[in-house]
Amino acid sequence: MRHSTLHRPNAMRHSATPWLTVRNALQAMARPHRITLPTVASPSERHPSIAGAGLSMAAHGLSADDEALLDRLEHAALGYFLQHTNPDNGLVADTSRPHSPCSIAVVGFALSCYPIAVERGWMTRADALERTLGTLRFFANADHSGAAEATGYKGFYFHFLDMHSGARAWQSELSVIDTALLIAGVLSAATYFDAECSGEVALRSLARSLYDRVDWRWAQHDGTTLNHGWKPECGFLAYCWGGYSEAIVLYALALGSATHPIDSDCYRAWTATYQWENLYGHEFLYAGPLFVHQFSHAWIDLRGIRDRFMRGKRCDYFENSRRATEVQREYARRNPLERSGYDEDCWGLTACDGPNADQPELAGVTQRLFGYSARGVPYGPDDGSLGGWAAVASLPFAPAVAMRAVRDMLQRYPEMLRDDRYASSFNPGLPVNNGEAWVSQGHYGLDQGIVVMMIENLRSGLPWRLMRTCPGIALGLRRAGFRGGWLA
Repeated sequence: MRHSTLHRPNAMRHSATPWLTVRNALQAMARPHRITLPTVASPSERHPSIAGAGLSMAAHGLSADDEALLDRLEHAALGYFLQHTNPDNGLVADTSRPHSPCSIAVVGFALSCYPIAVERGWMTRADALERTLGTLRFFANADHSGAAEATGYKGFYFHFLDMHSGARAWQSELSVIDTALLIAGVLSAATYFDAECSGEVALRSLARSLYDRVDWRWAQHDGTTLNHGWKPECGFLAYCWGGYSEAIVLYALALGSATHPIDSDCYRAWTATYQWENLYGHEFLYAGPLFVHQFSHAWIDLRGIRDRFMRGKRCDYFENSRRATEVQREYARRNPLERSGYDEDCWGLTACDGPNADQPELAGVTQRLFGYSARGVPYGPDDGSLGGWAAVASLPFAPAVAMRAVRDMLQRYPEMLRDDRYASSFNPGLPVNNGEAWVSQGHYGLDQGIVVMMIENLRSGLPWRLMRTCPGIALGLRRAGFRGGWLA
C-alpha cells in the first residue's frame, strides 16, 4: 500500500502499447488548457449501458474534448492490468519494472477495473469473468498457513507475492490495509457479475468465502484500533491505525463482516485520533498526502453520508476531499520551498516514487531527495516531486479545477506520460534529457488503478453504484455510524 517503505527495484521494463498517443497530441498543442483531439463517438454512444448513469460532463463544467482526453487516459491506464498480469494465477505486478512482485492491493484495483473495461467495450464479459475467476481461485487455494513463504494467514495476505508461485516476497508483512483493498476488488467483481450462469455463480461463491475468511477481530490484536499487519518472524507490527488515512474502506469491510466483525468501538477509537485543522482558510480533516483523500473514495460513495465525527463538523468525507484538493492548490501557489513548476495548476504531493541520490543522472544534486515517500502538504516531505495522476484522482471532488491541472501539467511536462500512462511522479526542478523534467521510470499499478476508477466515478459512477449494493459495505458503514444520503 502507499505507506510502504519497502525497497522497490529501480530498473524499468520497456513495453509497447497500441493505445493512441496522448503525449503526441499534447506536444502539438499551441494554446494552454486546450487539446485538439480526433473526433470520436462519445462513450455513451458506443456503450449505451453506461449512458445516463452519472452527471453529464457539461454538468461538471467539462467539455467533449475533456471527456475524449479522459477516455484515452482511462483506457491506457486499464491496459496496465492486461500487460502486467500473470494469466495463470491472476496476480498483477506492483510495477512494470523487471522482476517486480505482485502487490495484492494492485490485484484489488484490477478486479475493480475489469467491470469498467467491460462496460467501456475494452474487454468482453467472458474474458473479464475468466480473469476474475482465475484470480479468486488462486487466493482461495493458495497456502494459507502463515509460514514464511506462504501466501496468507487468517484470511489476510502478504503485501507482496511472487508473481509465479504466489509465495510471500520481500519478507513483506501480512498487510491489513492491502488485504482490504484486495477484498474491495473481490466484492466489486461479485456485485458486477450477477448472472445465474455457472461461472458467475461460482465467482460470487468464491468472493463470499474469501470475505468470510478474513478474521478482522484477530487483526485488532490487543489494541483499540486495527493493527497494520503481522509477520511470521515477529508477530504483530508495532503500529496501529491512528490519524486520518485511507482506512475507511478497511473499517467498513471489517465492521460489515458476517463472520468476524470488529466492534463499532474500534472505529470510534480510530476517529478519536483524527486531526481537524484550518489551513489556508480551509477547515478540514487533515492528512498531508493527497492519496489519503482519494483511495477509499474509489470504492465508496461518501457523498452526503456522515459518521458521528463528520456530523459534528457539518461536513462529509467527499467535501473534505474537495477541501484537501484546494489546500494542495494553495500550497503549490504559495510554494514556500520555491520548487520549480509549482502553481495553482501544477500540484499533486502524494505517496509516489521519486528521485534519490543514488541515480546516476542526479549526480551532483545537493538538495535532499526522498525516493519513494508519502509526500504531503504543508508539512512535507517535499522535494519537488509531483504525482500527475493525483490531479486525475481528484476529478470527482473538483472537476473543473482538477481538469485544468491535468491539462496544464500534461502540456508543460508531457514526459510524465509513457505509453500514454502516468509515471509515478515527475520533478521539474531536476532537469534531465535535454531539459525535460526528471520522471520516475516505469509505471505503478496503484497509480493506474486509481486513475481508471476515479475517472469512471466522474463519468458514470459505476464503481460507486456497484459498492452501494454490496451488503457488507452498506452494513459496515451503518455500524460505523454513517447516516443520510444513499444509506437512508
